[in-house]
Amino acid sequence: MPAFTWLPANDAPTEDVEAVFATGGAHKCRCQAMKVPGWIWRDTTQAQRDAALLEQTGCGTSGPTSGLLGYVDGQVAGWVAVEPRENYPRLWSRKQPWMRMDPEREGVWSVTCFVVAKGHRRTGLMYELAHATVEYGERVGARVLEGYPIEPPPGKTVIWDEASVGLLQVFVEAGYEVVASPTLRRRVVRRELTGTP
Repeated sequence: MPAFTWLPANDAPTEDVEAVFATGGAHKCRCQAMKVPGWIWRDTTQAQRDAALLEQTGCGTSGPTSGLLGYVDGQVAGWVAVEPRENYPRLWSRKQPWMRMDPEREGVWSVTCFVVAKGHRRTGLMYELAHATVEYGERVGARVLEGYPIEPPPGKTVIWDEASVGLLQVFVEAGYEVVASPTLRRRVVRRELTGTP
């Protein structure tokens, strides 16, 4: 079996971040859609999104960072965005109240996006990345992890861009539980971490 490892992005080289996004299906968004209000998002250029991602990952620094990189046999293969919920202003500016449950609760970290490089899809890498968010959350002292995955209808599939928010089963396998079902396909899931009040 291939060996899976992960690193906070600030512990990895910039080249690894660029490599996984170059072929991972999120080369345009660069995990910026939830980071800024909609009107600013529409006005950003690709170069600005590229630069913002690299600044947020803090590669080669002591942190903070905006996500984790996953490696298969030492080669970078995936990404998952995870950081404090307050770092995602668009979660709070959207009209959907389910994107801002328990706004007064402290210590909530959001898991908003998965990127899997071509050649590693359908290998279970997204499951590994979801488990990594739990290990990381415990390490950094998060109280609860929150995700916003899709659950496709029975017998239906989703295209990769839709799956970038994560699939429900992926989160469930990592110990997350459904706390809300705001639409036919969208779920809000949470994983309470050790020591949570």
